[in-house]
Amino acid sequence: MLADALFLQLGYNAALVALGATALGIAAGAVGAFLYLRKRSLVSDAISHATLPGLALAFIVMVLLGSDGRFLPGLLAGSALSAWLGLWLVSWMSHRTRLAEDAAIGAVLSVFFGFGIVLLTVIQSLPAGRQAGLEGFLLGSTAGMLRSDALTIAAGGLVVLALTYALRRPLLMGAFDPVHARMMGVATRQVDLMLMTLVMAVTVVGLKVVGLILIVALLIIPAVAARFWSDQAERVVLISGALGGLSGYTGAALSATAPDLPTGPIIVLVAFGLFATSLLVAPGRGLLATALRHRQVQQRVHLRQGLLALAHGQPIYEGLTRRILRRQGLTRPDGVATRDGRAAASRALRDENRWQALRRTEHLSELATRDDGLTRIEDVLTSDQIATLDATLAPQKGGA
Repeated sequence: MLADALFLQLGYNAALVALGATALGIAAGAVGAFLYLRKRSLVSDAISHATLPGLALAFIVMVLLGSDGRFLPGLLAGSALSAWLGLWLVSWMSHRTRLAEDAAIGAVLSVFFGFGIVLLTVIQSLPAGRQAGLEGFLLGSTAGMLRSDALTIAAGGLVVLALTYALRRPLLMGAFDPVHARMMGVATRQVDLMLMTLVMAVTVVGLKVVGLILIVALLIIPAVAARFWSDQAERVVLISGALGGLSGYTGAALSATAPDLPTGPIIVLVAFGLFATSLLVAPGRGLLATALRHRQVQQRVHLRQGLLALAHGQPIYEGLTRRILRRQGLTRPDGVATRDGRAAASRALRDENRWQALRRTEHLSELATRDDGLTRIEDVLTSDQIATLDATLAPQKGGA
């Protein structure tokens, strides 16, 4: 059953939903990466919650016009208008009043969402509202999704993705250095507005699949997970889009295996699984890689301190240091240095003396800040500079 779902063998509608969720996930991941890099992730929460009043009002208007109120493009249009109003209010309050942006977001989020819940309660009391299914837009619901609905979602995701690609350069410049971007002629206020528009578009398109409450997770989680895999902004955007698409595809496929599994929460759980995997095994910033680097640095510190102790003829009391020296064949089981150990200790002492001489050399003393106890001086100075230091150490060498 699961294999059939992953290979789109559970029927035409299930395949359309999976492909639509994939397009939505890719768009949400790419847009969310720019939002995360701009450090404005919380804005997406206000935008998503601000869609609810527009959704409910659009349903009411369509019912009054003689429709059943469930025409998806009409509902999405109402959600977009409501989200635009919420976004404008957040911008107006944060720029025209003394409220910080987070306070403005909290005010808009709570008021709009509360008003939307009131409207949903009113709709449920109407004869046409009992079968409206608007509560599915809170957490997402693909059960009974029409072919036209799936195509609308897929097309919307692809349009957002194309716009994101076209605007990638000004978005990156505005995210990392707004001052430099303004000096280069980039209108940063307009760039921020374009980014918020893309976030709003993803939110509106994803209402049916993920829901207005969980779309925030699809915007943020892939971006945060992608940051573990790369330090380059463009790669973070690409990886975030890939993780978002994989979350959408896998979550939609899993939800198709059982009618009672909600699509939106499953997509978010898959996204979290990818985040947890990235947190653990990413080679650059993952916990395992960080722990391995820490252990390697710790061993190098113990090795250097042990070699310096051997060079000075001092006893080594630290058990880990003794084990490292013995494991590398630098000491015998009784702690006496081997031939290789004496040679390594001599090199470590010479390197230490060179660093001390470098600190006393006026025209090179600034380079002494590179000494972290592990960096070889050969990696910092040229051979001529090292020869100059060795000349000052010649009497000490003779004494040693």
